[in-house]
Amino acid sequence: MTNRPCNDMLSRTFLVLICIAIIAGCAGFENKGKAEDDALTQHLQPLNGEAKILQSWQGDYPTAQLNLLLDSQRKNGIGFIGNAEIFKAVWNAFKPGEAIPDIDFKTNLVLFARNTQFYNRIRIGKVNVTKGVAEVLAMETMSAMPIEDKVAMSMVVIARQGILDLQSGDKIIQINKSE
Repeated sequence: MTNRPCNDMLSRTFLVLICIAIIAGCAGFENKGKAEDDALTQHLQPLNGEAKILQSWQGDYPTAQLNLLLDSQRKNGIGFIGNAEIFKAVWNAFKPGEAIPDIDFKTNLVLFARNTQFYNRIRIGKVNVTKGVAEVLAMETMSAMPIEDKVAMSMVVIARQGILDLQSGDKIIQINKSE
């Protein structure tokens, strides 16, 4: 019978240690969830300033392949590509035979500018963002050459964080709802 108090003490100590471990583990999960929530909140907060251009390309794009762009962006001079499947199809028409650039579309976005009236060389030089609305600033040569079988196109990769919408002429394109 003298062994019993010692066993009770060990059992109680063991239970206390288990409770401490459970509480500490729950606090860790709570902190992890808070960190994920903070990251998501930061991702959704609108950006103000210039978006850094991570990659860029210029070239000709066949008018017969404009159907590869999202329906809502086929007539726009400015637009975006938000997923790998569409980008792959557009890239193969834009740069046939060239390796498809590796782009993480969870963290990045491709913006494009293209001709809509006359065939002119075009290059995106800057992307300004105001309250989460990206505005593409592009330079274009001036010509009176009609668009026939190709348009000039420029594409850039920017970080997706803080970009909610895209200004395209007098329209605002919602990025997350258009993808």
